[in-house]
Amino acid sequence: MFRVGSKAACMACRNLVSTNMGVRFRVPLQKLHPLSRAIHHRYSGNTNPQRTPHRTAARYFTSMSRLPMRPPKPPPGSGGYGHQQQRNFWVARLAARLLKLRYILFGTAVGGGYTAKKTYEEWKDMLPDFSEYNWVIPDFVWELSEQIDLDKLAKALPEMEEIAKLLPDLDKIGENFTFLKSLLSSETSGDPPLKATDSSTAATQDGSDKQYKKSSDKEKIDQLQEELLRTQLKYQRMLERLEKENKELRKVVLQKDDKGIHQRKVKKSLIDLYSEVLDILSDYDANYNTQDHLPRVVVVGDQSAGKTSVLEMIAQARIFPRGSGEMMTRSPVKVTLSEGPHHVALFKDSGREFDLTKEEDLAALRHEIELRMRKSVKEGQTVSCETISLSVKGPGIQRMVLVDLPGVISTVTTGMASDTKETIFSISKAYMQNPNAIILCIQDGSVDAERSIVTDLVSQMDPHGKRTIFVLTKVDLAEKNLASPSRIQQIVEGKLFPMKALGYFAVVTGKGSSAESIESIKDYEEDFFQNSRLLRDGMLKAHQVTTKNLSLAVSDCFWKMVRESVEQQADVFKASRFNLETEWKNNYPRLRELDRNELFEKAKNEILDEVISLSQVTPQHWESILQKKLWERVSTHVIENIYLPAAQTMDSGTFNTTVDIKLKQWTDKQLPHKALEVAWETLQEEFARFMAEYKGKDQDDIFDKLKEAVKDESIKRHKWNERAMDSLRVIQHNALEDRSITDKPQWDAAIQFMEETLQSRLKDTESVIRDMVGPGWRQRWLNWMNRTPEQHIRNETKNELERLLKLHDEHTAYLANDEVTTVRKNLEGRGVEVDPVLIKDTWHQLYRRHFLQKALSHCNLCKRGFYYYQRHFVDSELECNDVVLFWRIQRMLVITANTLRQQLTNTEVRRLEKNVKEVLDDFGEDSEKKTHLITGRRVQLAEDLKKVREIQEKLEAFIEALHKEK
Repeated sequence: MFRVGSKAACMACRNLVSTNMGVRFRVPLQKLHPLSRAIHHRYSGNTNPQRTPHRTAARYFTSMSRLPMRPPKPPPGSGGYGHQQQRNFWVARLAARLLKLRYILFGTAVGGGYTAKKTYEEWKDMLPDFSEYNWVIPDFVWELSEQIDLDKLAKALPEMEEIAKLLPDLDKIGENFTFLKSLLSSETSGDPPLKATDSSTAATQDGSDKQYKKSSDKEKIDQLQEELLRTQLKYQRMLERLEKENKELRKVVLQKDDKGIHQRKVKKSLIDLYSEVLDILSDYDANYNTQDHLPRVVVVGDQSAGKTSVLEMIAQARIFPRGSGEMMTRSPVKVTLSEGPHHVALFKDSGREFDLTKEEDLAALRHEIELRMRKSVKEGQTVSCETISLSVKGPGIQRMVLVDLPGVISTVTTGMASDTKETIFSISKAYMQNPNAIILCIQDGSVDAERSIVTDLVSQMDPHGKRTIFVLTKVDLAEKNLASPSRIQQIVEGKLFPMKALGYFAVVTGKGSSAESIESIKDYEEDFFQNSRLLRDGMLKAHQVTTKNLSLAVSDCFWKMVRESVEQQADVFKASRFNLETEWKNNYPRLRELDRNELFEKAKNEILDEVISLSQVTPQHWESILQKKLWERVSTHVIENIYLPAAQTMDSGTFNTTVDIKLKQWTDKQLPHKALEVAWETLQEEFARFMAEYKGKDQDDIFDKLKEAVKDESIKRHKWNERAMDSLRVIQHNALEDRSITDKPQWDAAIQFMEETLQSRLKDTESVIRDMVGPGWRQRWLNWMNRTPEQHIRNETKNELERLLKLHDEHTAYLANDEVTTVRKNLEGRGVEVDPVLIKDTWHQLYRRHFLQKALSHCNLCKRGFYYYQRHFVDSELECNDVVLFWRIQRMLVITANTLRQQLTNTEVRRLEKNVKEVLDDFGEDSEKKTHLITGRRVQLAEDLKKVREIQEKLEAFIEALHKEK
């Protein structure tokens, strides 16, 4: 028992109150009740009454403490009654004092409780207000927490006995640290000088004792290091266990409730907002010196140094294609890591989610990444600067944005482009020269450090190491292969390489097998460092090993860099936006700011309106155009190959037979093809005409290249229905078989058609003859023109052949050999040397003119021959078989034009409209095509304005969310 009022009793009261209030730490002196504090001051030697808060209480307890605890013995010879009264009085005084002690204890307990409550309130006020972060945890979490079985959760947590076992022996550690402190102090201060009176024997004995003491001290140091290592491993295992359980609980909280407990709009996470800004910046063609200086983690290293493996360990999934010694990373891959309920991956331009817990989805993701890399590489190149954007979400993943770059190579091998090495260097420098980029330099620990290329490159871009984190991979192989493990220590301490870094890490990314899982690699890494003498001998610090520590350090550095630089970047883009808006107002004050996509949609609507306008063309217009174009296409064949050969036979029977045979051959082989070509060309011309008319209404020529490309591509894709050719052949054959002209108007129309055709051919023939013989005498005199020697020869030949035709008006189409000889000799007699070929060629044109003139005169006679035709009178002068031929041709043209018009309006126009829509859809999905077809400063300025505004808005939203998270 403590003496009442003593210092020990006061301390016992303090401990008792602390225990009863449930507080596991001792209550500070200044937090005690004033009564208890007075007791402490009284018995702690504080005699100054001015510094005692309650002097009255102190005096009271001081006087009370002077009362004796035991009653005095009765004097000898006193009476029994007096002795009884004295005894009763002593009992009463003892009871009163005990009751006062109860009040003291009660007052101390009340004071201690009040002090504890006040301390709790002070601590509560010091905590930040988390009410504004209630949106982070949805309402259904609180409802879900009510459904969680707390008993099972309590059973899942470790027991206090297990935690106590894991806790180190603090007394023993204290003794060890005291021993180390004394040891270090003795080494620092040095041994005290020996007394002069010591003998040499004593000195020798003291030296041996010191040597023994040093050896024992070394053993104790080794034991202490091993004990600290074991304690740290115990803590690490316990933390991993708790993190695993926490990960499962967070997964339950973050999962969407499929049963529909509560639904709310999911807000984008902070890292997703930041990643969207980087995606826009990757496509932004910077002007006005506006560069992308937003932070991201750039992963660089030599080829096969383990960059991809480190990235996979951070992402906790084997997501990248792998190869043995060959280049696999052919383009930059931007990976946005964020926390989520499910371990999934998705591309920014695709809605498919890859479940990273399933091996088939992992294989599909690796295959998709490889396909995108190969697709981004242009022909003749090995690597590409086009960025592939990938997002990975999962429980426990650190939030950051990493960019995996192609590995740096020293030699270009067979199959690579000659500029591959320089291209990789330029891509790496472009990412690392960003002053806010965090460089994650990966070095292969299993190879000689002198063979490293990337360290020199990193030291050039970040000479002071203010934003570089160095990672040494394959430490297990390095420890096994290196004869001097201290070399690894020199690397991670930054003493071997000339480069500097913020931090140095050593990791192990598996045994080199592509079939290893992330969990097995983690276990292997943990086992290695647990048993490695690098950590045991103090060459590596515990915070420098494992990819988990690396991930935490990189994430912290990333977010620190983001918070320091993002507002400055927002101001830069704000200034850029002002410059762009000013340029637009000065150059295009009356035009809307339409970017390339908006302009494409506008042009698309115009083109579709033009295609729809084709359906509004009248049938008469279609048939007139088709008939005219078809006759222009086939007229030469009809005159040269059908009419002239048949008419020059000078016999009606032979004429009709020849015409029928040639028309049948022409219909079977050429006529349907010619008709379809004419119809397709007519459709194209009408389509182009409508587009030109629409362009006349809207003077904006920014769509010209696009419209022309759409027209050409649509025509190229359009295929005429082949079945229409067979039906058209039958229709044309039936039309040409009919010889019966039913009325006089048809007869007159045929004669008019024949006259127009023959007159046109006659003009063409006379023009050819004029070109052969040269200018006439009037042109020579008026225009001072002369004939060439060849024209002079042809003119003399023409005059000689015209005399021959006057003598023989019914001459055949061909000259006989003796006639050619006669003409040549007559010309030689006039001093003109002429070749027989020239004579025949001149004769052909002269006879053609002569025949056409006779055919026209015969056509005039046939105007009154319809009566004889109807009654089948045979009269040589009025036998008009050529008129019937032209009527058959004319009727075929009308029927063919009508058939093609029906096919155009019913089928081909709709198919063309469909092709145009498909072409426009394809062009709309091809950004390169739109960039090539819709060009100009106006377009580029609107594009920059749109992107800068979007970047600024997203940056402001990100900054706002960043401030809320703080």
